[in-house]
Amino acid sequence: MTQKAKPDIWMPIYIGDYLSDTSRLTTEQHGAYFLLLMDYWKNGPPPDDDQILAQITRLPIDAWSNARSILEPFFKVCNKQWTHKRVEKELVSAQNRKEVAVQRGIKGAEARWGKENASSNAQALVGDSSSPSPSPSSIPKPTPKRKLLAPEGVSLEVWDSFLQQRQKQRAVVTETVIKTIQKEADLAGWPLEKALAEIVARGWRGFKAEWVKDKQEDKLLTFAERDELAKRKKWEEMTGRKWPEPGQPVERLMIL
Repeated sequence: MTQKAKPDIWMPIYIGDYLSDTSRLTTEQHGAYFLLLMDYWKNGPPPDDDQILAQITRLPIDAWSNARSILEPFFKVCNKQWTHKRVEKELVSAQNRKEVAVQRGIKGAEARWGKENASSNAQALVGDSSSPSPSPSSIPKPTPKRKLLAPEGVSLEVWDSFLQQRQKQRAVVTETVIKTIQKEADLAGWPLEKALAEIVARGWRGFKAEWVKDKQEDKLLTFAERDELAKRKKWEEMTGRKWPEPGQPVERLMIL
């Protein structure tokens, strides 16, 4: 004996027919009517019981009492049940489609596994898979990209600024990139945060110790040494010659 197939998990909705039949319903009444249809599809005709109907429509009993007079004409109340002509028709069609699918599955299973296990395997194959509307949970979601955490010693402000700049430059941020910057920062004697801040300030895509060599040397000089260095550079520009080594005579110039 062939087991009676259950209805599909999807319920057909003919939007044009639905809207033409329900044009005078309020938003709340639309929701209540639709909940009745969905419960009908899954569980069969609902009982003519206001308490249960209120639960199905998720309305307080007083609100359901007001909605009942509007929604009842869409159904036929008989034998203490609310029946719906269109839903019954669609249930029969869905059941017929399911039974056809099961029979096809049985024939295919017979060819693959033999008659002994054909029926159970066919039911397992068909199941509820005939629905053309997959559940949202069955749709694979893209794996979000893992955002690198701020390295130790780097503030969130500097790190976020660095990430935003790399994004604008369409440059990826990987552990390898950070390790490369860290290596050059170590050569320059800079902490990583300082190197990243310099990259952001100058709009660089990377970092090299030699790029900040002069800047680092200037910071190690005293004010007197910086003043002396400026005078030497001025002398070299005016004479076109290199500043003499210690012990060599220096041509006197008035340096303004």
